Amino acid sequence: MLRNYLKIAWKVLLRRKFFTFISLFGISFTLMVLMVATSLFDHAFGPQMPERETDKLLFVNMMRSELEQGTQSGPPSYYFLNRYVRPLETPEQVSINSVYVTVNSYVDNRKLALDLKFADAAFWEILDFNFLEGKPFGKQEVENASRVAVINESTRKQYFGTGEAVGQEIEVDQVKYRVIGVVEDVTVLRLHSYADVWVPITLRSRDFKNNGMHGEYFATIKARKASDIPAIKEEYARMMQQVPIQNPKEVKALHSYAESVLESFARTFLGNGHEDKVGLLYGILAGITLLFMLLPTINLVNINISRIMERSSEIGVRKAFGASSSTIIGQFIVENIFLTLLGGLLGFALSAAVLALINDSGIITYADLGLNLRVFGWGLLLCLVFGLISGVYPAFKMSRLHAVEALKGGSK
Repeated sequence: MLRNYLKIAWKVLLRRKFFTFISLFGISFTLMVLMVATSLFDHAFGPQMPERETDKLLFVNMMRSELEQGTQSGPPSYYFLNRYVRPLETPEQVSINSVYVTVNSYVDNRKLALDLKFADAAFWEILDFNFLEGKPFGKQEVENASRVAVINESTRKQYFGTGEAVGQEIEVDQVKYRVIGVVEDVTVLRLHSYADVWVPITLRSRDFKNNGMHGEYFATIKARKASDIPAIKEEYARMMQQVPIQNPKEVKALHSYAESVLESFARTFLGNGHEDKVGLLYGILAGITLLFMLLPTINLVNINISRIMERSSEIGVRKAFGASSSTIIGQFIVENIFLTLLGGLLGFALSAAVLALINDSGIITYADLGLNLRVFGWGLLLCLVFGLISGVYPAFKMSRLHAVEALKGGSK
């Protein structure tokens, strides 16, 4: 039965090529936009290298002080993270690393602007970088403040071309470092791990003397298992209640959270830096998606009604021979899903082309957008929803025609 429905659907598509073109264009363009947006979302918040185990990772990237007049928000200090966050008992590991800073370097009289991050040894154990050469620096090199560096592949290309980099020297911000490792480029959207050059955090030990709460550092926390995440958040919240306010005449309260990148984004932009607004963020994204799909869906419904009306005599004959309304509805829904999946395939092809253009354009530094299985799954789901929404009403409308009325070409 399904095979016959698909054959009929194919013949119908070939019979009215203009309607088919309009339908496929609307479906494929809509899905292309949604797929590109989904890929960007996955690239920013999904499990990507080097933050592959997102279900076990939490980040501390904000300290918010409520003042008598206004608030002060920004990254926490090394003192706060080392004194209060590193000793937490529930996590498996805690890493402290700096916000990246842009520094200058010169190669063959060419000036390079490189982003430099200071990190500890745990940084390399928690995150899953792809090493192309060498290895990361360890505890001994961090304790000794050794002038060693891990660079990304783009920096290697600019310094050494296609040659080997490990064992050679680079000069960054007038300081020479010995290269001990090369990793794949990390997109700038991964603020907690992105950089061009990583060096031991102890090379910036002057910051350790700052005993204030605000600074230029992040913490990356790894749980032993995903189910430990709620316990870590609870321990962090208890810890924050015990952090003394250093200047109670000016500061009324301190707020800081251990959370995922998405939770941090929602809290910062929708929760005024204080309230958990992940649910609201998902609601807004779902609403935008539905609104974006609404107009092409309405157009497709109208096209489907016109297409189906041309087949009223066919419906009349089938009803005269005993076909039920549910059979008629099922056939038209299958045909519409078939059309939507064809549009979906075109949408995937267009999405791949657009994502390749974004990758090549350099708009997002080191972007590697693509259609992985998660994006493909969401695209398939959107195709099915699109097909059902745009196909149910026309099919229901035509199924209610009486056989005689349908044979006359009328509508109810």
